[in-house]
Amino acid sequence: MPDSNAAIPTRFGSGQAVKRLEDEALLKGQGRYTDDLGELGDGVLVFVRSPHAHAAIQGVDAEAARAMPGVRGVITGADLAGAPPLPTGSPAFKRADGGDCASPVRRALAHEAVRYVGEAVAAVVADTLQQAKDAAEAVFVDYAELPAVPTLAAALGGDARVISGAPDNIACEARHGDAAAAQAAFAQAAHVVTLDITHQRVAALTLEPRTVRAAWDGQRIDMHISSQMPTAVRTAVSNVLGLAAESVRVRVGDVGGGFGMKTGSYPEDAVIAWAARATGRPVRWTGERGEEFASTTHGRDLQAHAELALDADGRILALRVHSHANVGAYPTGTGVAIQLLIGPWVQTSVYHVPVIDFHFGAVLTNQAPTGAYRGAGRPEAIFNIERLMDEAARQTGIDRIALRRRNFIQPAQMPYTNPMGQTYDVGRFEHVMDQALPLADWDGFAARAAESRARGLWRGLGIATFLEWTGGNVFEERVTVEIKAPTLRADASALPPEGALAARGGPSPLEVDGIIEVYSAVNQMGQGIATTLAQLVVDAFGVPIEQVRVVLGDTDRGNGFGSAGSRSLFTGGSAMRSGADRTIEEAKRLAAHELEAAAEDIRYEAARFFVAGTDHAIGLFELAGRQAGGHILVDHTHTVSGPTWPNGCHISEIELDPQTGAIAIVAYASVNDVGRVVNPMIVRGQLDGGAVQGIGQALTEQVVYDADSGQLLTGSLMDYAVPRAHDLATMFKTEMDESTPCTNNPLGVKGVGELGTIGATPCIVNAVADALARNRRADLAPRLQMPLTPGRMWALLQQVGS
Repeated sequence: MPDSNAAIPTRFGSGQAVKRLEDEALLKGQGRYTDDLGELGDGVLVFVRSPHAHAAIQGVDAEAARAMPGVRGVITGADLAGAPPLPTGSPAFKRADGGDCASPVRRALAHEAVRYVGEAVAAVVADTLQQAKDAAEAVFVDYAELPAVPTLAAALGGDARVISGAPDNIACEARHGDAAAAQAAFAQAAHVVTLDITHQRVAALTLEPRTVRAAWDGQRIDMHISSQMPTAVRTAVSNVLGLAAESVRVRVGDVGGGFGMKTGSYPEDAVIAWAARATGRPVRWTGERGEEFASTTHGRDLQAHAELALDADGRILALRVHSHANVGAYPTGTGVAIQLLIGPWVQTSVYHVPVIDFHFGAVLTNQAPTGAYRGAGRPEAIFNIERLMDEAARQTGIDRIALRRRNFIQPAQMPYTNPMGQTYDVGRFEHVMDQALPLADWDGFAARAAESRARGLWRGLGIATFLEWTGGNVFEERVTVEIKAPTLRADASALPPEGALAARGGPSPLEVDGIIEVYSAVNQMGQGIATTLAQLVVDAFGVPIEQVRVVLGDTDRGNGFGSAGSRSLFTGGSAMRSGADRTIEEAKRLAAHELEAAAEDIRYEAARFFVAGTDHAIGLFELAGRQAGGHILVDHTHTVSGPTWPNGCHISEIELDPQTGAIAIVAYASVNDVGRVVNPMIVRGQLDGGAVQGIGQALTEQVVYDADSGQLLTGSLMDYAVPRAHDLATMFKTEMDESTPCTNNPLGVKGVGELGTIGATPCIVNAVADALARNRRADLAPRLQMPLTPGRMWALLQQVGS
């Protein structure tokens, strides 16, 4: 019969702020990051990188480097010239002339030309890091500088130099909507609001840089890597090395941040695997901070012309957005899709917009490629519409809260298909805003503004009401669930696979009481997914969380899309819960045999199976011990029915010093509809951490290249400014609304990892615009361009009103 363990799910299951299982080892310095896995005798690799934005490679002389002490090998682009090039462009998008997406050929090591500062040209492997660095300096690359296209403006200029494959430097483009219908709507509009918006280029800035270790045993490559997508790495590396995918194993341990930058595979990954095979010994590489600024994918970098048409009552008639995205020297499939499709999916956001006219172009420049960065296209889209909505309120004289109410999609319209063909399953956007307004004390702002004014400061109140799409449009996920019988020794079957992440409540490897080990192809990167998955297992099995082990990051155990697009919980978690339920059903069948009863008479609760109406029972782990191999194993694949649409209302207050242009954030409140919450502590951390990154883009962060030479000017933390904890640590009021669960997955959860980033940027900039308007400088509000640094704001304030 049921026992006292029945209370376990209420203590450790969904809805509880369970402390993260991952953290104990990290706090004790026992984390297993890729750089921790190096062994005595590993070769250390250093890359030789281009100092030029664009140059022909006329030759590479590596003989002096090869002769230096400790050098095991030097690899150049010529060595890899016969390998397949890396994928670029996207078959889903065309150029205006109907041609395929244009791109120069990209190789793991540049061979005939370099196309951005920091592109890898050669790699040196030596016994020690210093020996490798010394030898890398001895590699002579004969460059012939070529004219560069260093910026987006240069690429689109009338006398622009042409990058290979694109006569107008536009790799490809996309059009959405009905241009003629939009023009008609604009022609009859009572109000037209227009903004030119620059979404500056930003860097992901993970605490742990990219790190790779590879070994070759004569038949297989075994890689450890800091990545969000080990299966994608396996695919890319096997392709370059000419191996079957099964001949490459990729393992991921602890990851010190990803933020989208560690999705997919980089050229360096294949080079390190190639070096391990070429030298016959393990090779490892850890990127330095300067390398990361120069050679990882960057985010954003979009120039948008946005227009909103409204009738006399303030109802939206049409939205028109034309933009150019700087996708860098090589248009990656992800970088192109983010700006031409994924961001546009949410461009109309929470508002009913009858007609759209979107025209987006992906532009080639001699800068590092762009890719996913927290939000991936949705921050740009939401920023556009939220800036338009606030500017529309100022220009029409309609209160901005009333304007939003007038245009919200209503619950009765759900499921709602937006003009981009995306269907929102549920959403109560006005309900969320109605909770956020009192949380932020919206009505009490006037008194606070007066107090700030008395100190010579201009106070502004900003708001953003918005949604986002999550899922990566990959809705299938595979898990394995294994019930392991009790054992008194830490044998190979009881221990987690080396190099993969294994998070478990109990520190001892002695599995006295038996364990449930689950594997998923989603990955942890600091977001606490292992803890959340463990809580779902507790929900299903009713066992203490100490008896749950979550194993992630091993392509020999399982493959899948990985973690990106805020998909880990609603796809991976849904698969985990349904896999656990499937395991219980399989175990019921086995228990029926052991208990000599019909399967339909077997009940399960708190790790015990019993025959209904009797005390005849068997424990879950005892049952596992009676099976062949002492375990019960279920391999399960689950598919959710569609994406999730988390949404929120974020409200901020800032103080602007008109004498210096300095901006201080003095309050930040948000209500977030994230569906069902499994671990509120983790969700709050994701929301607040995401908001900090959005604030960074609004106020301080920008990757800058020299407009003449294409040299990277922000190549260190001395030049690239990020928010500091002491500026932001105590200001957040963050609440979750669980009243509208998602209907596209069995858990009712919605993706949460990027929501804070998406809402924070427009919320902060709208607050600055409000401060200007309240102090008779509304003329400056449309001119605000991120980042709103003190110098930029001071210069803006000196402009004479128009």
